[in-house]
Amino acid sequence: MRILVVCGAGASSTFVAQRVRHAAQDQGLAYIAVAGTEQSLPIDLDAADVVLVGPHLGHALERIERDAAPRGTTVVLLPPDIFTDLDGTRTLALVRAAVEHDAEPPPAAAPVPATPEPDSHDV
Repeated sequence: MRILVVCGAGASSTFVAQRVRHAAQDQGLAYIAVAGTEQSLPIDLDAADVVLVGPHLGHALERIERDAAPRGTTVVLLPPDIFTDLDGTRTLALVRAAVEHDAEPPPAAAPVPATPEPDSHDV
């Protein structure tokens, strides 16, 4: 799985990408995490399975989701305190939860209850 971490200039996303990459390796997962910027997103998006959006880019989330949708890319807005996740395990858990959620089939429609047959005593 290829994870793209996006922030404004690429500095904070580099730290998050590094941490989530190490956490994935520690758990034996073949995940690649790279840093990107809001400006490089249109190009980087083609190679990403998941995009982690820095909390300060919340204003751009709708546009990023719209651009990611045709590619089937999962988009996750990171919480404001994500930079305190020093070992990357919480960030990795967010990725895994989002991917599992996207992989779930939509809920089936509720069955329509059968109309009871009139009882012969009611006629």
